[in-house]
Amino acid sequence: MGAGLTTIAVEPRALDVYAKQLESIMVRPVADDEDVQMTLSDDRINAVLIGPGIGVGQRTRRLVELVLAAGRPTVLDADALTSFADDPASLFSQLSDRCVLTPHEGEFARVFPSSGTRLERVTAAARASGAVVVLKGAETLIATPGGTIVENPAASPHLATAGSGDVLAGLIVGLLAQGMAPLDAASAGVWVHSEIGKTLGIGLIADDMPDCVPAVRRHLAALSS
Repeated sequence: MGAGLTTIAVEPRALDVYAKQLESIMVRPVADDEDVQMTLSDDRINAVLIGPGIGVGQRTRRLVELVLAAGRPTVLDADALTSFADDPASLFSQLSDRCVLTPHEGEFARVFPSSGTRLERVTAAARASGAVVVLKGAETLIATPGGTIVENPAASPHLATAGSGDVLAGLIVGLLAQGMAPLDAASAGVWVHSEIGKTLGIGLIADDMPDCVPAVRRHLAALSS
């Protein structure tokens, strides 16, 4: 998406798996809280994504706390949200308007009230959490704590596949890493995500999506020129 340097922080036992699969992405082992804090102290790391595939539980809660304490623009997705299902207020107390939450309907219902229309729910969620909230779906809604709403009504149905939401979270954090404001990063990321769905169409799987990003970005550049 344009981030100049990407690092994946993993448990030491998973290091070889990631290192053998990735060539242009750095991999760093983090065994404990001190390792996490040392990694986040690197000034080159100016945006963070946590959640996809990390697992639900107390360890994830602790990792989220460490990430948020570092004060970087942060995207929280998937298990990073579900791990606070029994105490959402604890999560909300650590968030800021530099954070972007990217739940699908199921994850949203675990940490936010489920009554009202989608628009009412996402508006209340952003206000309660103090973060930008992206409620994913056929009509993705993005809300800020101040009440701004952005709607993307044209999501491709082909995006309803495992891992697609993880790719969206990566698109957004890639834009945050380039200095884009959270609302703008969320909105642009959702748009690019939708365009990828339209471009790849039937048979789309998440593994195909990153390779499509440059073509979508070139198309966007052409539209704006």
